[in-house]
Amino acid sequence: MESTKISETIKYIGANDEELKIFENQYDLPKGMAYNSYLIKDEKVVVMDTIDRRKTDEWLKNLENELQGRNIDYLVISHLEPDHAGSIKIFLDKYPETTIVGNSKTFEMLPQFFDINPDIQKIVVKEGDTLNIGKHTLQFIMAPMVHWPEVMVTYEQTEKVLFSADAFGKFGIIEDEDDWACEARRYYFGIVGKFGAPVQTLLNKVKNLDIKIICPLHGPVLKENLEYYINKYDIWSSYQPEDEGILIACASIYGHTMEVAKKLEEILKEKGVEKVVLTDLANDDIDEAVEDAFRYSKVVLAASSYNGRVFPPMEHFLNKLKDRNYQNRTMAIIENGSWAPSAARSMKEIVDNMKNINLLDRTITIKSAIKENNVKELEELADELNNNK
Repeated sequence: MESTKISETIKYIGANDEELKIFENQYDLPKGMAYNSYLIKDEKVVVMDTIDRRKTDEWLKNLENELQGRNIDYLVISHLEPDHAGSIKIFLDKYPETTIVGNSKTFEMLPQFFDINPDIQKIVVKEGDTLNIGKHTLQFIMAPMVHWPEVMVTYEQTEKVLFSADAFGKFGIIEDEDDWACEARRYYFGIVGKFGAPVQTLLNKVKNLDIKIICPLHGPVLKENLEYYINKYDIWSSYQPEDEGILIACASIYGHTMEVAKKLEEILKEKGVEKVVLTDLANDDIDEAVEDAFRYSKVVLAASSYNGRVFPPMEHFLNKLKDRNYQNRTMAIIENGSWAPSAARSMKEIVDNMKNINLLDRTITIKSAIKENNVKELEELADELNNNK
């Protein structure tokens, strides 16, 4: 895409990658991905991050069009992950007089990725340092483990712009007008979810800044209703439910366990539960299931027994939750086993390693196909879930 104006002096020079179907070799991209980079033109000229090698040529063209013959004084490196830093070496080969701005961890890790002259011009910044470039002043704020150790964000004091690194990013191209929260939530819990405490630390650092625009390294530039986006990050990073509702996560082999899950969904809706989501862990996008588990206040785990344990899609799902510090939820278990039910035991082993989980004592065991007595048990489980606040 061509360069886009953030303001009279700040330009978007990133690129969309609509051909990319899987991000980080694991997350589905139905609408591609945006690699964001920005240019600030003042007495000094500053490039805010490079982009993925897949789009280097387009990025350099956007950059050159905006420079209009001017030299580049600084390259600020917010994050060294290759989707943002992949073009650094090519950039420095083309603009060797540029001074790199980063923190001590940035310059410790940079040689791990690139064969760069150790005598390169650089400025090492720390928490609260500023860089005056004319009418604009850049203030650097360290954000370690959001979600790599070298991450920092930059606040431009004059136009009140927060260059937020991976924070407030989302899957999809920059022009995507679909609901921000859906793909931002999937992005956050997939990639950043483990690091809630560092995100809370960063939010506390920036909460008193007067922010008018947020420029993330992925997804759209945010210019309105910024409290909404910041509040979402506060909820997500504190591991609190975003909505009252129930996710039924089902891992069924031949369909009998799914019949039980659908019956529970029907009962819950009949009892007036407004938000009930049923996901098929064996066929649906597992990362959307993870997203919904973090979104809602309660989760029902319904799975078949398999090889003396639990059907692998459920184990995979629960391990993803555990690895992302899943906590502060109510959970219930339904197992299916034709002769030696083992799913509940295996699920409990993983859930027991999560924090602040209210696991209901009631476990429903199905022997092959659903029977009338199971329907009564599901009714009782629905009442318990409905009454558990």
